[in-house]
Amino acid sequence: MKKETPKTPESIRDYINHYQKSRILLTTFELDIFTLLDKSPQTSVAISKKIKADARATDRLMNAACALGFLEKKKDKFQNTKEASTFFVKGKPQYMSGLMHTVGQWQTWSTLTESVKKGTSAFQRPKTIDNRDKTWLNAFISAMHYRASRQAPEIIKLIDMKNANRVLDVGGGSGAFAMAFTDVRKNITATVFDLPNVLPITKRFIKENGYEKKVDTFAGDYNNNELPKGYDIIFISAVVHINSYKGNVALMKNCARSLNPGGRIIIQDQVMSDDRTTPIPGALFALNMLVGTEEGDTYTEKEMCDWFKKAGINFEKHIDTFMGNALIIGRKK
Repeated sequence: MKKETPKTPESIRDYINHYQKSRILLTTFELDIFTLLDKSPQTSVAISKKIKADARATDRLMNAACALGFLEKKKDKFQNTKEASTFFVKGKPQYMSGLMHTVGQWQTWSTLTESVKKGTSAFQRPKTIDNRDKTWLNAFISAMHYRASRQAPEIIKLIDMKNANRVLDVGGGSGAFAMAFTDVRKNITATVFDLPNVLPITKRFIKENGYEKKVDTFAGDYNNNELPKGYDIIFISAVVHINSYKGNVALMKNCARSLNPGGRIIIQDQVMSDDRTTPIPGALFALNMLVGTEEGDTYTEKEMCDWFKKAGINFEKHIDTFMGNALIIGRKK
């Protein structure tokens, strides 16, 4: 991805002020104004009463959302644009529920300066997912599902599934990848391994999509519990960036014990260049891990191969996917 650097004071100022547009959209979404406008146009006064907010401030927010093209205004009444109605209204098929996770990220990114000084997240909340509240957890898993459910079928097409019958999805969240793996052939089954407080959400997604007979769950913490045994593939998507280097070595060893002979570990994540400046999304995401986790980071292919080696896994191949993400595949000796 080409680096685009502002060249003039005006372009630099415009670049910096993008945060204002982001915050306007996130606040309108967070207050559920788009859903309230779904049935019919309404005044800002009527909306302010429904969201229990100040009338003047609500009006200015909705005017700004109009200026950005997310709402339309006719006389004194507001209505959704086509795009807002499609993506921001609860209950719609393409509702971007994961934006609530972005609302949470706004708070953590506000501590970036302090986090750089401290060397770890400076945001005051439980650092581990198993201690997070239900609102945050539902928003997080929904955000992951929105992206994963759209990516999974295409990513799995890149994987040789010829001799694979049992798949373990470690930290599988909503089960989006696990479900997609079972679509490859009739005899493939998958298990989602995740924390006890995550699995009720996982089971809901599995049931809603009709995969109860092909996808099961196993509760545990890969840092403290042995993974279940007997799998041909262990898939680890968007997980290694949560851990320290040392934590990922331990995770690979845990996975190796879980694999059948000749089984494969497949890491799906951001993969950094050796100097860590590209890809751009990975460089930014490293900071997202700094402000949001205790020891998380993005890693290079060399580092991932080192984890494999220490766990008795042979590196097999690197497959690029999208936006700096890749599949790093290793096979048990």
